[in-house]
Amino acid sequence: MEAGAGLVAGSHNRNELVLIRGHEDHKPARALSGQVCEICGDEVGRTVAGDLFVACNECGFPVCRPCYEYERREGTQNCPQCKTRYKRLKGSPRVEGDEDEEDIDDLEHEFNIDDDKQLQQHGALQNSHITEAMLHGRMSYGRASEDGGEGNTTPMVGIPPIITGNRSMPVSGEFPMSAGHGHGDFSSSLHKRIHPYPISEPGSAKWGDEKKEVSWKERMDDWKSKQGVYGAADPDDMDADVPLNDEARQPLSRKVSIASSKVNPYRMVIILRLFVLCVFLRYRILNPVPEAIPLWLTSIVCEIWFAVSWILDQFPKWYPIDRETYLDRLSLRYEREGEPSMLSPVDLFVSTVDPLKEPPLVTANTVLSILAVDYPVDKVSCYVSDDGASMLSFESLSETAEFARKWVPFCKKFSIEPRAPEFYFSRKVDYLKDKVQPTFVQERRAMKREYEEFKVRINALVSKAQKVPDEGWIMKDGTPWPGNNTRDHPGMIQVFLGHSGGLDTEGNELPRLVYVSREKRPGFQHHKKAGAMNALIRVSAVLTNAPFMLNLDCDHYINNSKAIRESMCFLMDPQVGRKVCYVQFPQRFDGIDAHDRYANRNTVFFDINMKGLDGIQGPVYVGTGCVFRRQALYGYNPPSGPKRPKMVTCDCCPCFGRKKRKGGKDGLPEGVADGEWTATRSR
Repeated sequence: MEAGAGLVAGSHNRNELVLIRGHEDHKPARALSGQVCEICGDEVGRTVAGDLFVACNECGFPVCRPCYEYERREGTQNCPQCKTRYKRLKGSPRVEGDEDEEDIDDLEHEFNIDDDKQLQQHGALQNSHITEAMLHGRMSYGRASEDGGEGNTTPMVGIPPIITGNRSMPVSGEFPMSAGHGHGDFSSSLHKRIHPYPISEPGSAKWGDEKKEVSWKERMDDWKSKQGVYGAADPDDMDADVPLNDEARQPLSRKVSIASSKVNPYRMVIILRLFVLCVFLRYRILNPVPEAIPLWLTSIVCEIWFAVSWILDQFPKWYPIDRETYLDRLSLRYEREGEPSMLSPVDLFVSTVDPLKEPPLVTANTVLSILAVDYPVDKVSCYVSDDGASMLSFESLSETAEFARKWVPFCKKFSIEPRAPEFYFSRKVDYLKDKVQPTFVQERRAMKREYEEFKVRINALVSKAQKVPDEGWIMKDGTPWPGNNTRDHPGMIQVFLGHSGGLDTEGNELPRLVYVSREKRPGFQHHKKAGAMNALIRVSAVLTNAPFMLNLDCDHYINNSKAIRESMCFLMDPQVGRKVCYVQFPQRFDGIDAHDRYANRNTVFFDINMKGLDGIQGPVYVGTGCVFRRQALYGYNPPSGPKRPKMVTCDCCPCFGRKKRKGGKDGLPEGVADGEWTATRSR
């Protein structure tokens, strides 16, 4: 037997036991399942059915049954990690506040009948061993087995479990350094205390209850003190990360109701108009026109229809809400210092068709605002869909990728907003506000000059594209451009920036930038923008397969560099994130006259109707500026193998419902398979 396992000693007068450890602490063997209680370090154990014991069904925080029962009986009754209230599990006693569960037939454990039987059965055995250990000093040495027994000695059944930790607490009655037991010297720093408890009449039920109560209470207090729940006596010893951890567990967003002083007057007007409408309809129905019954009946039907449509239009305006996000909590939860970012990747889609109607410079500004977003660069991928297969779009995107190597580091260095250069340099504001870097003015002037040169190059490409050669466009290597026939061409994919060499002028990595032109053939319906979105979803699933997707029109740039983080506060929220399908951003417009006489800003739609819909069911998808969950569109995760099964979907981008066609043909084009890069073709 090993003497280094420690020495257990005690005094009958002091009612206390002390463990003096050797130079080597023997750690208990881990369970085969790998689950260890985070509070006491013991095995989590299994249920009666043989399944792994899970105390919290929300987060699965590993806690053994004794710690779970103690926390429910004496603690806060909440999970230490997610703060969700523990539910009563089968085999555990009922505590105050538990809901009535008619489907659980567990009366013995509910009223502690089984525990009392076990105490009575083992009372005599505990009495003999504890008395022998306490009065005669017959200490046992050696490594304990998993069931609590010793090597070749009599097991001490009544001794409560020993807490192993990284620190030892000074206790009264601890043996001095000279109190060795003939098996080597021991240091005072190696002393460990077995939790003391008042010794009642051995073998009685009270003795067993007190033993378990004090044992588990001190084990729980020891764990909580390590986690910083109770704090340390010395303020200098308190863990500075404790408030941060508590803040990271808070929700990432919340609803903010509109002030009643703003909403109630409109609600009163709605009620008044509804009352007047009911009186009017009653009068019209009870007073028919005998001379023109058909005309009267037609007018009654129309008036009732208009009344119902007006009532339906008032529902979104009855309970508008705002939403507030907490970006600091998002960073604390998913971007811990010294660890890689845990934020989810995002694929951003930009769709364009005709570069002569949609200027390439506008598309370039949209792409530049995407590449400069405040988000980890390795988790951002920009896909540009060229549905016109234009060589002008391809070459302008190549120029945009080169200019992004200078523009992106400038934006992130000085935190400028917005990050679309055309709109940033044209703003009539004090651009020196809140800027403290002495080199800002000089670098801004240099960047503005670079952007003007970039505009000249883009305009030169546009001017060149006005005259199409008779033989079609020829690429630099002498081969014909595959998209000379816009209605009959193969799919094209070109990666401009990415992990393979997309670095900026400062040597930092840039987000991916991918050019996509889907395949088109005569006789096959391509479904315009919906088909282009389907193609981007398929291609991105093969290249990056990000769990979230943001689609933008080519003339919609990102005016807030933290917009993606704002959406992640909803989609990655541990409580409600899995229930969120998409996050719709409102649209804002530049270049509109100050009075907006034609209501081009859509203020009523975005600021009233959309907020009202969010208060009752959720906003509608407006076609752009929306972050989707990929799984919500697919219905399932795409396969990761090289062979991709065919999927049958409907023709619209936001609805990927399954349908069948005669002949068993797919409704959407085949994706990339067997290493051959082909764009998607819609049918």
